[in-house]
Formats: sequence, C-alpha cells, structure tokens
Amino acid sequence: MDTLLLRKYDVPVPRYTSYPTVPYWDNTPGEAEWKNKVKSSFDQDDGISLYIHLPYCEKLCTYCGCNKHITKNHKVEAPYIDTLIQEWSMYLALFDKPPTIKELHLGGGTPTFFSPEELERLITSITRHAQVPADASFSFEAHPSSTTFEHLDTLHRLGFRRISIGVQDFSPIILEIINRQQTEEQVEIVTQQARALGYDSINFDLIFGLPLQDKSAIRSTIKKVKRMRPDRIAFYSYAHVPWIKPSQRAYSEKDLPLGEEKRALYELGRQLLEDAGYAEIGMDHFALPEDELYQSYEAGSLHRNFMGYTPHTTRLSIGLGASAISDSWDGFVQNEKKIADYQARIESGEFPFFRGHTLTHEDENIRQHILNLMCRHETNWAHPEQQTDALFAGLDRMKELERDDLISFSHTRLQVTKKGLPFIRNICQALDARYWAKRPEGALFSQAV
Repeated sequence: MDTLLLRKYDVPVPRYTSYPTVPYWDNTPGEAEWKNKVKSSFDQDDGISLYIHLPYCEKLCTYCGCNKHITKNHKVEAPYIDTLIQEWSMYLALFDKPPTIKELHLGGGTPTFFSPEELERLITSITRHAQVPADASFSFEAHPSSTTFEHLDTLHRLGFRRISIGVQDFSPIILEIINRQQTEEQVEIVTQQARALGYDSINFDLIFGLPLQDKSAIRSTIKKVKRMRPDRIAFYSYAHVPWIKPSQRAYSEKDLPLGEEKRALYELGRQLLEDAGYAEIGMDHFALPEDELYQSYEAGSLHRNFMGYTPHTTRLSIGLGASAISDSWDGFVQNEKKIADYQARIESGEFPFFRGHTLTHEDENIRQHILNLMCRHETNWAHPEQQTDALFAGLDRMKELERDDLISFSHTRLQVTKKGLPFIRNICQALDARYWAKRPEGALFSQAV
C-alpha cells in the first residue's frame, strides 16, 4: 500500500449500498406511486429478492451500526412476526400472480433471537403464496451464542442452504471490549452442525479496524478461519460513526487502528486468505473457487444490493420489517425505524415507509455505472443510453485518480487498476453527482479505508 496514496484518499466517503446514497434521497414517492412502482417492476422481471429485518438482540455489541432493539423479553417475537406477515400480505395484494422468490435473507439484529417455531411460522407464511425455484438462495445471519441445532435444522428443512456467522474476531480481549459474548468453540460448533445438516455455503463475517486489534490478532483469527474453512468471507472495514451510533463511544478513538495501521490489517488478512485459496471478490469479500459467489464473479454476473453481493439479479427487492429498505430499481423506500412506529403503520393498513427516493434517468445511469465498478471493477459507455451529462462530469473528476494510477481509461471504458482496488469507494464517489451538487458540511460518512 502506497502510504502517500492512503493518506490522500482516506477521507469520508459513502459505502454505496445504493445510489443515490440515503442522505441524498430527496423525492419520497407517495403510497400510490410506490405501489405502481412495485407492480411495474414485478411485471418486468421473473423473480424478486426478499429481505426480512429481525431487529431484536439480547445484548448490545458496541461496534454495531445496524438498526436493533435490545431486550431479553421474548414475548415480542409473536407480535413482530404477525406484523411481518401482514406487511407481506400487503405486497402480495399488488401482484396478479404468485411471486417467484429468487433469494431470501433474514438479517438483524439477531435473527436467531427468535425461536425456531416462530421462524418456521414466518417462512411458511411467506412461501405459502409464492413460487420457490430449486436454485433459490435462502440465507440467514447467525450469532454463534444463540444459534441452536434446532435453529439450523428447522431453517434447513425450510430451504435455507446458506448461513452467515457473525465472527468479527476470535480474540477474547477484542470481543470483550466490543461486548460480543461468544467463543471460538461456539463458532466451530455452529459451523460443523451446519455442514452436517447440508448447508452448502457458510460465510464468516470478519471486521478489521476493531478496537485493540493488531496484526497478531488478524493472524490468529485467519489461522482459525483456515481451520474451519468457510466457503465465503466478508472482511469488512469497521465504520466508526459515534455521532450516529453512540454505543461506539464505549471505547476511545485511541483504541482504534487508523489510517495506515488499519489498512495494513486488511492487507495482511487478504494475503493470508489468498494463501489459503480464497479469491478476493468485489470489495471486502472472499470466496473459495467452488462457491457460487466466486463463479458469478468470474462469469461477470455478480450483483450487489442492500443485502450485499449476490449471484442473483432481480429488479425488485422487497424489505420487510422495521428499517428495511425496498428497491423497485427506479425507486427506494425505507420503513419506519422504531418498531412501535412500524407496527402502528401496518396496523392502520398503510405501507410503513417514512422516506424514499424516486430515481431520475440520470440517477439510474450513475447507479448502473457504480454497480459495474463495485461488482466488476470496470464500466463502459459505448452506447448512447449509457451516457449522461452527469457521467461525463464524473469522468472529468477522475483526472487525478488517473494520474495516481488508480484507474485507466480507453475511449469508452473505465477500469480500476490493481493499485486502485483499495480506493473503489473514492472512485465511485467521483461519479456521485448528488454528492458533488451538495457536499456535506459536517460528519456524515465513515472513512474510505
């Protein structure tokens, strides 16, 4: 890693889970308009993606940036599942035929906060009025300390074949400071049980840049990962945003590896994973060659949505639950973040979103180019429909990136160089017309690296 480049480009930038990014949503569709967008998108595609947000956790992990609600009261399970089922029925009413679910993901929070019985009630209610093809991808996020054999067995019986285990790091000292109560043994038990039941893709979530984390911690964690050998690994950068997530003030910034020190942790982890046979995919993701994610990357069909990288591309993604985001490709909406507000809106018969964005033609164009960069590290504009004034303005902003050898141009093609891969978010930012039209005055985004 070039130290001067790192210092130059390690600035606050969006993560580009969407374009426009959420702070720049400025044109929320009305309910009637959103229904029309959903119906139109549904009619243009042969399948949908479904994300279900299960926000409850028994304990607060202080590093976490997700929308969650901390409680040990499991009486909240049934009413929340009831509301999810009711919201799904509102979407079903918009369709003139049963939807085909290409992918379904349970996220959180902690999905395994919910009992196997309640999860089964949820999934059977979802799939009862839908088509589920043989190659559908059903996945869930698993906390090692709360995922039981019964969870794994029940969800496998319901069609789940992929599990994402929240490891973060194996160091007891690091786990203690981030209040993540789990053990190496629990991770290994969940991994082994999932394999024995027939889960064919096991993912480990790891984080670099955590408080007290150093190279020895990375080496130790990757050594244990190699032994358990998950099929995929998400190696995320810790996003320190205490102005948004006050729980992150549980430790001091002095405890955090920053800048060059932080990036060195990723570079070390990447090298160790590649030595173990994993290939780097997209941004911060790794997979073994036999995994479907790697194969879609090699085939050029990798896709990215609010659930992360996926081999499935759908025009319509529906998010159920508090804070969940839905995407009709030409529009976004986000549900109420507070559980009580979300449930009250559903109870009143309303779609429960509180903000959103209707994409313009320019938005859709820039969105596709950013998606290309995130998934394939290149984009092109050979055809007139791929061109807008905003694209050319963004390309003009890339001159310094080109001088620094982070990108290369041909007449109608842009490629990210190997040197530029760590700065993919900076490259996307150059195309971000809405960011440059209204640059933030205060802290808004996490650091690029």
